[in-house]
Amino acid sequence: MQPPRQNVSKGGELTNYRGVTRSMTRRHRNSLPVPDELAMEIFSRLPSKAMAMCRCACKLWSSMLRRQDFTELFLTESCARPQLLFFREDHSVREFVFISSPQPENPQENSYVVASNPLACFPRSSGFYGCTNGFFCYGADRFFKRLKFPVCVPVICNPSTGQSLTMPRLISKKRYGVQSYLGYEPIEKELKLLSMNNSLVSDEWISVEHQVLTLGTKKLSWRLVECCVPHCPSTKWICISGVLYYAASADGSSENSMVLCFDLRSEEFSSVKFGKAMPDSTTTMVNYNGKLGLLMSGDSHYVTRSSTSFELWVLLDAAKQEWSNHVYVLPPSWEDVVAETMCIAGMVGTNEIVFSPIYQRVPYYVIYFNVERRTITKVGIQGLEAFQGKSFKTYLNYVENVKLL
Repeated sequence: MQPPRQNVSKGGELTNYRGVTRSMTRRHRNSLPVPDELAMEIFSRLPSKAMAMCRCACKLWSSMLRRQDFTELFLTESCARPQLLFFREDHSVREFVFISSPQPENPQENSYVVASNPLACFPRSSGFYGCTNGFFCYGADRFFKRLKFPVCVPVICNPSTGQSLTMPRLISKKRYGVQSYLGYEPIEKELKLLSMNNSLVSDEWISVEHQVLTLGTKKLSWRLVECCVPHCPSTKWICISGVLYYAASADGSSENSMVLCFDLRSEEFSSVKFGKAMPDSTTTMVNYNGKLGLLMSGDSHYVTRSSTSFELWVLLDAAKQEWSNHVYVLPPSWEDVVAETMCIAGMVGTNEIVFSPIYQRVPYYVIYFNVERRTITKVGIQGLEAFQGKSFKTYLNYVENVKLL
């Protein structure tokens, strides 16, 4: 048997080229040069765009980066570095535009953060519902066989991966008035979509045909769920710890306000009465340390220099219909900082309320109001100069999610 060919390197060491080459080729093809756990830890710290490129590099990386344990690890890392997300409906090109920016960890020490990360754009359609866990939901008009008119169906999209997925047609003969909410159930780690139609019943608008769909299943299909609480849903909603909360009214009037609670695990409805009016235009739903918070800006439609205080209602116990109330008075420096019409973007933690301008100015900025210190901090955003004079909606605590649809 002929012995392996040997060569002498420049340094005088003897190297078995034939054996090393074959074994090294086999090892690199079937495994990484570092343990899988360490490789996944490294990949999880990459930005979503860089990680997406790694998925396309080779079959080995693609297989690893599509595994559920990796996507969960990436999401955990993303939750530790939440971002600001700027969303715009561009009517000129009929697109939804998404741009992200690092979220200041300590606004008192930040003057500018860079918004230099444009994410994927998606075709604009009939309506935008909102986001949860890195995914967004909007409505789109689709044509189906044997139907003369389009039907509005929900579409789920992920700005981090550029993917979108159109949901099947709802179990309904109605074509319009669809309202959808997207939620994440953390125990089973499932994304679920709750949709319903609004119908005129006895001269009052109420929701009918409540349906749920679970994403990630082999065959996407709607299933009807029962709701024993007649109500008219609104566009204000939030998902906290596996429960969808959305503002509603008993008769379509903000004077008879309530909060509908939909448990994503049991798929059951409940309701919580609210003792005062909850207008859509002046109420923002927030996550207040794991509890539902209703942040209200008063009688004004928007927040202005003349605003003096904000009111926060926190749902302490849904079963007991128990709320707590907080009033935050703005400091005199508010008038010196605010020069235009603002809206409430939400809250970071339990101490900071964040405001954003209705229209973009150069430089773009957001305002942090620390309710404990009663300080106002203006944080500029660079990289949005091309959108001068355009309107944006600002989302807080956005997390990149690389789970594929």
